[in-house]
Amino acid sequence: MLANVNVRAAIVSIAILAVLLIAWEASVPGGAIGGDEELSEYEMLTGGGSTSGSSIPAPSAVISHAITELSDPFYDRGTNDKGIGTQLLYSVGRVLTGYGFAVLLAVPLGFVIGMSPVMQKALNPYIQVLRPISPLAWMPLALFIIQDSIKSAIFVIFICSIWPILVNTAFGVASVKKDLLNVAKTLELSPLKTAITVILPAAAPTILTGMRIAVGISWLVIVAAEMLVGGTGIGYYVWNEWNNLDLTSVIFSILMIGVVGMILDTLLASATRMVQYAD
Repeated sequence: MLANVNVRAAIVSIAILAVLLIAWEASVPGGAIGGDEELSEYEMLTGGGSTSGSSIPAPSAVISHAITELSDPFYDRGTNDKGIGTQLLYSVGRVLTGYGFAVLLAVPLGFVIGMSPVMQKALNPYIQVLRPISPLAWMPLALFIIQDSIKSAIFVIFICSIWPILVNTAFGVASVKKDLLNVAKTLELSPLKTAITVILPAAAPTILTGMRIAVGISWLVIVAAEMLVGGTGIGYYVWNEWNNLDLTSVIFSILMIGVVGMILDTLLASATRMVQYAD
């Protein structure tokens, strides 16, 4: 039954994609925009001088460009000439670094908050004030204090990752069934052993849900952060291709951002399913 549902869902998904690609391809006129009239680069980019055409490249052009780029994605020929794979590796590395620091801090602190009502009430005002602040709002301050654009981008990832992990960890720990804690007390387990052997397995699905949310936010933020700081990374790649008026590369890079984001989310989703248990 489940296999049939998956097959039908795959067929519907492929059909939707095919319809969208055909409609996109059909909406892009062939030939030069605006006839024989010579247009500026900006007019070409925005579709100026044409009442019926569009400057958006056709999906066939994007696919052709993708094949070329993915045939050698990891080359590095200088500052502004790096392959899409190289740029993505820079971005993923920064995300995982900032995200890793956030996990190392947020999970233990979340345990403390979840296990101690006093700490929960004491720290909650600070969490509620800091959590809504846009991560990019920290960038100017980070650049001033750290004085390094790459480390500042990593710090921004750390800031945006810590709150979902911290809040979900605290909630998961506080939601552990009292019966489990009573059993731990009956067995005279130490607080540390109780946290590791009883609370952690019970709260793991909620903690990993927070980690899944955090990695998605991190991947969103790194693109914007790299547009600001420049140098390397997929965000810088998108902005540089826009400055070069290469919309085909821009669309291709946007699709690659989506693919990598999906992979990161899928990995965390798989980990979450592995630690889930039936009551």
